[in-house]
Amino acid sequence: MPPVYRLALPALCLSLILPCAFSVEAADPVPATTETPAEEKPVERQPLLERSQEEASALERQIPAQEQQQLQAGSDTFLALWKPANAAEPKGAVIIIPGAGETVDWPQAIGPLRRKLPDAEWSSLSITLPDLQSDAIAPRIVEIAPTPKAADTGSKNSTTAAPIEQAAGGEAEVADKAIAETTEEQAKADAERIFARIDAAIAYAEQQSARRIVVLGHGTGAYWAARYLSEKQPSQVEKFVMVAAQMPVKAKPELAELTTTLKLPTADIFYMDKPLDRNLALERLQASKRLKTSGFSQVSLKALPGNSKAEQEQLFRRVRGWLNPQNAVN
Repeated sequence: MPPVYRLALPALCLSLILPCAFSVEAADPVPATTETPAEEKPVERQPLLERSQEEASALERQIPAQEQQQLQAGSDTFLALWKPANAAEPKGAVIIIPGAGETVDWPQAIGPLRRKLPDAEWSSLSITLPDLQSDAIAPRIVEIAPTPKAADTGSKNSTTAAPIEQAAGGEAEVADKAIAETTEEQAKADAERIFARIDAAIAYAEQQSARRIVVLGHGTGAYWAARYLSEKQPSQVEKFVMVAAQMPVKAKPELAELTTTLKLPTADIFYMDKPLDRNLALERLQASKRLKTSGFSQVSLKALPGNSKAEQEQLFRRVRGWLNPQNAVN
């Protein structure tokens, strides 16, 4: 055999063997040694606390623990501040209801009154009100467009389309109705939550052997207290005090209408400096005068800008004088 062929023969054999080896490796792949990690579950977010809950949590770190009470109203647990009367025989308990945006120790009216009333032989219990859901932004109502009907070719007006304004108006009416129903349901739920908390406060005062119970509301808290007393008419409550009463947004009925339905002595303390407040107070007074019998009375105060301490002392003296008329100090 010529030398050239002897050299080419091994190379030819090698070229025929290598493809077979590669095909065997490809047919028998090495199993993967790493396992696919299990899918991670999405982290569940905790529901956001209401603003009133956040503020109550902050107050719990500042106020003495012996004053704090956690009351239960349905599924709600809320902060209340209790201060017993500084007397061997307390006259009773005053339940203080703050207004919108106020806490159980608000520096205007709420805090000063709850701390000073025990020196007037009245225990005090200020409570936390929940955030109003009816004040939140109304949800957007998404309507599914109805399936268009096939045009009736035999009709005289088959080629006439409905006016755009009419179609848009119909959709708007449906959306407005849905929003109104949602708002009404939220307002009803708000009232039920607030009433449940006032119920819990009255029950706690009774547990503390309060001989008499007075409800005092400040700002919008006065409205909710008046509405509670009008609708519930609890026999345990003997008197009612409104301080700088305000109407919540979209609330019904009007405060002047509510005060005429109250069956207990009511003091309406207002500040004469603001024309709107003065006019609303006059409206409440005139409504009470139309009744044959009424325990409604008004006390006007003058704001003292720049002297908060004197202003709060003035308010306390008026409240104390109405609660304890024999000890009234002018």
